Parts: sequence; structure tokens; C-alpha cells
Amino acid sequence: MLRWPAALFVLSLLLPITARADEPSCATFEGARMRILAMAGDYRVSFDMRETTAWNSGYTPIPPYRSGGHESVRVIEDDGRRIVLQHLLVVGGQGERVMVIKHWRQDWTFEPGSVLSYSGNGRWTVVNVPAGERRGRWSQTVWQTDDSPRYGVIGYWAEEAGVCAWQSHAAWRPLARRDAIRHPPYDRYWAVNRHAPSPSGWIHWQDNRKMGLADGVLAPIVQEIVLNSYVRDSGFDVAAADSYWTATRDYWAAVRAEWNRAIDRGDGVSVAEVADTGSASGARLMGFADAIREGRLSMADGVNRARDVIAEVTAGR
Repeated sequence: MLRWPAALFVLSLLLPITARADEPSCATFEGARMRILAMAGDYRVSFDMRETTAWNSGYTPIPPYRSGGHESVRVIEDDGRRIVLQHLLVVGGQGERVMVIKHWRQDWTFEPGSVLSYSGNGRWTVVNVPAGERRGRWSQTVWQTDDSPRYGVIGYWAEEAGVCAWQSHAAWRPLARRDAIRHPPYDRYWAVNRHAPSPSGWIHWQDNRKMGLADGVLAPIVQEIVLNSYVRDSGFDVAAADSYWTATRDYWAAVRAEWNRAIDRGDGVSVAEVADTGSASGARLMGFADAIREGRLSMADGVNRARDVIAEVTAGR
């Protein structure tokens, strides 16, 4: 398992979030559930990405990159052992036109029998998790804006040095769009993720080893540290996010179901990765949702078109 850099360990010491006496430990089922559900809310989000160590002598790390915005995170499914959180990005306001963009989705499952894992070259495979490895653990599966898969990994919730956090095993992930649009010499990440409640919201740490082909062999190119901070903030157009979701949630429920059917049929799924949209289905599936919201497309027609697109991008791959 990859170890976290010393800098992130020091950062964790600055966030003493010892559970109150009346709160269950995050190492317990109920304690972990409580922390996952607490990720829902309205936030000001900052993204801080830094390439640190070049593992290839011919590569120069790019300058640090920072961005941010506002997001509303909603619980859209919860059956006890499985929790689904949908992120909605809100752009604009204060005299500007407000836009809502369906952002990423995270599914949490307790003691999963399998995990949908990225295996490279636009392929995701259902990997069985042995009983001993899943006992007491939670998987997190992350999906792209159009609900096509991004990565899945199993991990554990624990409190260490006063910080309650979920830490994943190292696993493969496809390139994020911020990297893919640059066409870099790497094409995937070998990554460890941590999610932790903070006094003001929660944070998502990433330790990404960026990998690419060197002389025909997959090799490390550069190390990256990412810190995404979610700070509670309702000073933006939260109503716009909820309005978008009310208008499109049935469409997206049908899209999720169709992706699940495609994954079940193929014991995984292959979808072409596209730098600008994340996947070959991204622009069209997102566009149908906008058209439904604006009244230019009926729900039934939008769902039928989405099913056709998913069938197209997964056929023969």
C-alpha cells in the first residue's frame, strides 16, 4: 500500500477532529455511515493540485493548479448499506446567468462483494472482493458527470492521530479532464484516496502516481498531491441546484440503471475516453438532461435516446 507523504501527515495533525463521547467511532458501521451522510450539504469547494516528484528524468512537473466553485451534494439513495451522493456544480450568480452542471457521483457500499475497477484503456472490470478483505470495509465507486464509470476501490474508516478518515487501497484511475486535455506522457493514475470530515466540512486527499508508457513499458512519470476542500457555504444559488435535480432526477435514475445493465451484461464495461467530456457518451447524455429541464425534450424521449447512446458506446468494446 502506498504511504502518504510526510506533508499530508503533518496537515492531518492540524485538523484534530476527535469524535465526541456521544458519537460512534468512525471505525464502526454506524460511525462510518454518519460521516458519509455528513458529506451532503452546500459547499464552497477549492481544488489544489501539485505535481511534486518527477520519476522520469525527462519530465518537468507542471506548475501547481488551483480552481474552485460551489457545489451542492445530495443523498439520492440510501438503503442502509449503500449510500449514493450526487454532486451538483453551480456556476455564476451575482448578476451572471446561473448554470448548474451535474458533477461527479460517489457510491458507498458496506462490505461489497465486488468492486468496479478501472483496468486501463477505457475498460472497467467487476472484481470480486474476498470475504476476509471486505469485512468491516466500505467501497467507494466514483462516476463521471454522465454516470459512466470512473473508478472503484475498497478502503476502511479509522481514527488515527485525532483524525477520522476513510483511506483506500491503491487502485487504477483514468486521467482527469484537467490532465487529459493536455495529452501528457501519462495515461492513468495509481492512486490512494482519503476522505475526512473537517471542522468546516470535509476534505478529499489524493496521492496520484501518474503512469505512462516508456519504451513500451508502463512506468511512473510524476507524483501528484491533490487536496480538495469542501467548506460549508450556502451563499450561492442553492435553489438552482435543487431545481435542476428535481427536473432531471428521473432521467438520471434511468441512465444509472442503463449503465448498471451494461456492466452486468459484460462483467464490466468498456467506454472510449474523451479528453473534453470524460467519455464518448458525456456530451450527449448531459445534453439530453439540459433539454429535458428546459422543456425541449420529453422525459420518455430523453431516456430512450440515452439508452441508445449507452448501447452505442459500449457495443463491441
